[in-house]
Amino acid sequence: MLQSLRVLDFSKLLPGPYGTMILSDLGAEVLHVESPDLPDFIREIPPIEGGDSAVHQHLNRSKQSISLNLKKQEAIEIVKALVQDFDIILEQLRPGVMERLGLDYDTLKAVNPKLIYCSLTGYGQTGPYRERPGHDNNYLSIAGIAGYSARKNQSPVPMGVQIADIAGGSLHSVIAILSAVIHREQTGEGQYVDLSMTDASFALNAMFGPGYLSSGVEPQPEETELNGGTFYDYYETKDGRYLSVGSIELPFQQKLCEVLEIPYKLAEQKEIHLFKLMIKEKILEKTYAEWLECFQDGTACVEPVLTFSEAAQHPQIQARNMVVNVPKGDGTTQKQIASPIKSTAYEQAYNYVGGERGADTIEVLKDIGLNTEEINRLIDKNVFGGVVNKKVD
Repeated sequence: MLQSLRVLDFSKLLPGPYGTMILSDLGAEVLHVESPDLPDFIREIPPIEGGDSAVHQHLNRSKQSISLNLKKQEAIEIVKALVQDFDIILEQLRPGVMERLGLDYDTLKAVNPKLIYCSLTGYGQTGPYRERPGHDNNYLSIAGIAGYSARKNQSPVPMGVQIADIAGGSLHSVIAILSAVIHREQTGEGQYVDLSMTDASFALNAMFGPGYLSSGVEPQPEETELNGGTFYDYYETKDGRYLSVGSIELPFQQKLCEVLEIPYKLAEQKEIHLFKLMIKEKILEKTYAEWLECFQDGTACVEPVLTFSEAAQHPQIQARNMVVNVPKGDGTTQKQIASPIKSTAYEQAYNYVGGERGADTIEVLKDIGLNTEEINRLIDKNVFGGVVNKKVD
């Protein structure tokens, strides 16, 4: 689907690599530009399989890797040569770093006027926080999300997934890049995209932010329709497991009351706190397995809270082929989470798991026209670092 797109990926950790994985799964050619000596935390997260983290092997599947010491002018010239053919850049460095390296948008636009260049950062290229470091929970805090994602009079809860990184950064960067591709097809022009994970997270306040901005209604912990302020919540079973109750609409509420054998009039009279307490007490009367049997027809919007291992084996996840086998370099495969995008026009190809740092450096250099003598001269100058230290025959 995106086979015509070639992406230079200067990102690490989670947000950028997840975004370029989406593009790669959809057919784009992605070349991951890695530093030979700076650590990448994603490569170190256990469990380690075959020398690299399983997380890294997932996020960097089907991508090539080139190792470049960007403090060397020769490495900068290699990037400029690549930009003649790679028409999209995603970078995740702090504002000003790419400019100091001589790899900013204006410089590279002179090499390729149709270049699409996306800078993905925590706070964006402008504003008082532009150079401030941060992580997912920081962005959710500044965006106002963590403030009402809590039980009343309790601390905010660390999220199980990285909402600001993925929903904020990865997904919005892909939307921005593909929008820029459409614009380029229509006008012939490239563009620069400044994407802030905090901005994108702030935009995720779509349900309860508008109420404050238009009417001054501040979303508070356990007071909105969806953060525990109603019976839409999680409930403990007799044996310590949990069910999710999402029975907001009238038919689902009625079915919930029917299964639990509680009077619907409490919900009708908006006595939500009493209604919620009755649901809590009722669900505590039976075990997790017993409730699964009771709600098996699926008409009440009540589902079990699964562990990840249970989710991976769930018949719905299995039916949607959300776990796939991705080839490894040794002839075996590794189970990975699949792309969720299903299309009649394209089927994702998972070519190989993310590999060693700089594994494709020599091949990439040959593709841009460097001969053996030139490559060996660059190796002598330590342009690729210790990961590429063996001269080419």
